[in-house]
Amino acid sequence: MEREPEMEVTLREFAEADTEALFSWASDPRVVRFQRREAYSRVDEARRYILDHVLPHPWYRAICVGSVVVGSISIKPGPAEEGGSRRRSPSSTRASLGYRLAHGYWGRGIATRAVRMAAEAAFAEWPWLARLEAVADGENPASQRVLEKAGFVREGVLRRYLVLKGRPRDMVMFSSVDTDRRNKPVEAHGL
Repeated sequence: MEREPEMEVTLREFAEADTEALFSWASDPRVVRFQRREAYSRVDEARRYILDHVLPHPWYRAICVGSVVVGSISIKPGPAEEGGSRRRSPSSTRASLGYRLAHGYWGRGIATRAVRMAAEAAFAEWPWLARLEAVADGENPASQRVLEKAGFVREGVLRRYLVLKGRPRDMVMFSSVDTDRRNKPVEAHGL
């Protein structure tokens, strides 16, 4: 069996012009199955999401293969200060990571590369960051594998941790901490 050539994966800031791309995966029930939101049914929902949530977010990036936007990844400092501020608390040393990828790009290592790149960027850009965490639905082994392959450590199951689409869900907690990163050799491709 011939191996598929590795695709160039990059991360970049979103723009309103990415509305159609975001809509293409945010309207796919397979992609949003393990997310709080239902699948979008109208393009203007994706536009509003970009304008109201993505652009003001402290760290939200488009996952690109070549020049095509195929997903999104975000890192949110936390916990937020009182009053709903998006800045991190002065005593916080952690942030949380989340991602989604268009179904046609699943299983190619793209999400794993994007998570590695985002983690490297977060630790480089935020010197206060000591812990980057992510949760994956207990029934989503593919997302759990992405996090493990990206170097995150599985910490345990958070039983009935959050409600997705009206149903309490078990989530698996993963983390990457600054001391893990300092003690690991950098891979040959720098990710």
